[in-house]
Amino acid sequence: MYRVAKFGNGGIVACREAVGRAFLTKIYRIFTVPKPIGERLLDNMRTMNIYCENWEPPAMPAVFGVEKESKLKLSVEARNEREVIIVRCEGRIVYRDEAAALSRVVGELLHRGSKLVLDLSGVTSMDSAGIGELALLQTWAQERKAELKCVASDGVVRTLLDLTNLDSVLEVHETLESALESFRTENEFAA
Repeated sequence: MYRVAKFGNGGIVACREAVGRAFLTKIYRIFTVPKPIGERLLDNMRTMNIYCENWEPPAMPAVFGVEKESKLKLSVEARNEREVIIVRCEGRIVYRDEAAALSRVVGELLHRGSKLVLDLSGVTSMDSAGIGELALLQTWAQERKAELKCVASDGVVRTLLDLTNLDSVLEVHETLESALESFRTENEFAA
């Protein structure tokens, strides 16, 4: 009889015992309590030189005079105009942070019966992740019975919407005024 212990993710220990020819697996969950902040290794570490002497790290950046710019290259601004929420985007909608930021902001604004215009006229570039996020936002709008319209003037975004045939799924307008007017005409027909 022998025992094999494996440590997995989440503090789970799996032990296999050989009994005859069959293996029995027992899973034990181990709980750990984190150390207080003052006792953690990273907070107690000091910088040392090659002679094991402590020294303070430099206060200025490694490259002098160079400020790190923001990683997020998308500006998202939301405002109300009567019962319509207008979300204006400027910058780029690309893989990772920008596409996730757009989904997060618009997802929070989309609720049951809301009317939202996504103004993409300030977007300079978009990749497949941005196209996918627009399709996802349209799906969310349909699930929540909300109305989503996009504004894309002639440019990169309009060309991508045409090439990917996403303009058949999304209602795309040339100007913000025409998108807002379409909401007004829908209200007049409904009344």
